[in-house]
Amino acid sequence: MQCPSPHSAVVIGGGPAGLAAAEVLSAAGWTVDLFDAMPSVGRKFLLAGRGGLNLTHSEPFERFLSRFGARAQPLHPALEAFGPDALRAWAADLGISTFVGTSGRVFPTDMKAAPLLRAWLHRLREQGVRFHMRHRWRGWTDTGDLRFDTPAGPVEWPAQPTLLALGGASWARLGSDGAWVPWLAARGVAVAPLQPANCGFDVQGGWSDYLVQHHAGQPIKPVRLAFQGFDQQGEFVLTATGIEGSLVYAASRPLREALARDGTATLHLDLLPQTPPEKVRSLLHRGVGSKSFASFLKSQFKLQGLKTALLHEVLGPAVKDPTRLAEALKALPLTLVRTRPIDEAISTAGGVAWAALDEGYQLKSCPRIFVAGEMLDWEAPTGGYLLTASLATGRAAAAGLMRACA
Repeated sequence: MQCPSPHSAVVIGGGPAGLAAAEVLSAAGWTVDLFDAMPSVGRKFLLAGRGGLNLTHSEPFERFLSRFGARAQPLHPALEAFGPDALRAWAADLGISTFVGTSGRVFPTDMKAAPLLRAWLHRLREQGVRFHMRHRWRGWTDTGDLRFDTPAGPVEWPAQPTLLALGGASWARLGSDGAWVPWLAARGVAVAPLQPANCGFDVQGGWSDYLVQHHAGQPIKPVRLAFQGFDQQGEFVLTATGIEGSLVYAASRPLREALARDGTATLHLDLLPQTPPEKVRSLLHRGVGSKSFASFLKSQFKLQGLKTALLHEVLGPAVKDPTRLAEALKALPLTLVRTRPIDEAISTAGGVAWAALDEGYQLKSCPRIFVAGEMLDWEAPTGGYLLTASLATGRAAAAGLMRACA
């Protein structure tokens, strides 16, 4: 262990926010020691890249900012300083070209996370960042030093400016387990309860064995989901217990809030988003004729497979009532009863309250301790928003640390 220099800092957490903070600090000449509980950094980042790393979104900045809802205002300065355009320029400087997909989402040209992470880590090492792996943070000693558990036993590290970027409480096996909550709460830091965000939901009563055996894991598309002001077209996946996927994630905040308030949440699905209601009613009231019911749905509405099975699941015998079926095709009700466990969620809501921070991301009750990334109380839909804000807050917190502790 080396004694800290006048311009040295500790970063705890090797995800995007922690790495971004280490990059800013080390580029400014600070000595940076980065600690992480896992054998290597960026594990959730690499997992996110398995299906094509969604870096950010290309929509206009004001629209981009609005995706953060009630937390848009406190996030505004960080995102203005390091928003989608700056992120793409940063990736290009690392040798990673990007492109805008048809959805407006931004991806690396090769769609992979590993090359970007390798280039990033090479830069950090060149800038002198020292990595300490398998060091699980366990709070502070009575004298304020940092405590870590390591394979070789407990380790204490001298107190110095510290930036915490420990993530929320989803995907604990990758390092984000929310264990930090009681340690900050004990120091008087206000922490909103961590909750699943961008998560799946269980349906009331569960699915039938038939639906699970034949259709679990299949996508439902195109479909439009409506719930209390939310109304968006996209796709999602039927699971063994309910629903999940991009469209469900986009609606997760109002659905979760309704569950907390009312105990259940009933959404409506438009299974034929391209077909006007009057045309649906007209076709159904002409009658099935000599065709089988399944053939009629397929020929008239191009419905088959999961969508047809879902209609039978929800309506039962009433599926053959033209009036009920017409209503269900444009507004099929699904009642949800709970979120999936937080460890299954893409991200978490809740965390360190913004009122607990000063403008430089320093904890008001803990001088020289700074917080960034998903530890903070914000959430956003998938689409590059989560990664952009994690990078932006990491950089902003590092800047705040240097101003406060120079």
